[in-house]
Amino acid sequence: MANVLTSRSQDYAQWYNDLILKGSLADYSAVRGCMVIKPYGYALWENMRDVLDKRFKETGHQNAYFPLFVPKSLFEAEEANAEGFAKECAVVTHYRLKADPNNKGKLIVDPNAKLEEELVVRPTSEAIIWNTYKNWIQSYRDLPILINQWANVVRWEMRTRLFLRTAEFLWQEGHTAHATKQEAIEETEKMIDVYAQFAEEYMAMPVLRGVKSANERFAGAEDTYCIEALMQDGKALQAGTSHFLGQNFAKAFDVKFSDKNNQLEYVWASSWGVSTRLIGALVMAHSDDQGLVLPPKLAPLQVVIVPIYSKDEQVRQRLDDKAKELVNE
Repeated sequence: MANVLTSRSQDYAQWYNDLILKGSLADYSAVRGCMVIKPYGYALWENMRDVLDKRFKETGHQNAYFPLFVPKSLFEAEEANAEGFAKECAVVTHYRLKADPNNKGKLIVDPNAKLEEELVVRPTSEAIIWNTYKNWIQSYRDLPILINQWANVVRWEMRTRLFLRTAEFLWQEGHTAHATKQEAIEETEKMIDVYAQFAEEYMAMPVLRGVKSANERFAGAEDTYCIEALMQDGKALQAGTSHFLGQNFAKAFDVKFSDKNNQLEYVWASSWGVSTRLIGALVMAHSDDQGLVLPPKLAPLQVVIVPIYSKDEQVRQRLDDKAKELVNE
């Protein structure tokens, strides 16, 4: 990739874009603000996902999956969360197209196919999950619930950058329910530590752990913990967040449990997530003007074998045989 990259000192943002595109990690798509993750980039995400998924399961979590669509009334139930994400929401209003009678070959929205209730394409899943938890939780014996899901989300960003900020991106989101405030806080702190350990031990990327200010915390949370990494342009990048939600979503969705004294209490909650933004962080933390640099614990390609051939056919055959032996090993 030498000599085809913009240098970091010349234009850091262009250097980053050159790396993503010419390194075959991702490409632009026909959908404004959305990207295509190419096989090499997706292999990198799979390696990240596999390590994190193993760690989540080691800490007692299970994977599940919840719908992509959230009824608008559910989304509105927790006011701070709804207001925080309102400007980024994509909304489904109709469920069918039909041929345009005035323009052959074109399709229009069928006005008779309007949804009774509009659906928000999930920007985050607290609403649909806590509406579900209401049916799962009756007693303290049902707690804790430790659920993670691997999914995509949509946040209608106007200014996008590959991996760092796109209208649709891949992530995981953990959603846990607890009997006590202390348990929920401990869960929140535990998961930010999991993210920090992953960043440092697998991404080889030092991070700072801390608590967000009130203006920066997740909409609907009482506290947001985050990890921040320093990029080569001297700017910090938020690489993962873990939220102590208190009882806000439990109250919004009336999720109560009968405690050991047979008293009804609201459930305590946390949520936490990292996304494909980690790929952007990895690229910016390690790469240089010569091209992509990826830490060996995550790099999809560990070794590249380049035979330098001789004109002598016997020597060429021996080189081929040896190269294949090394590849197989």
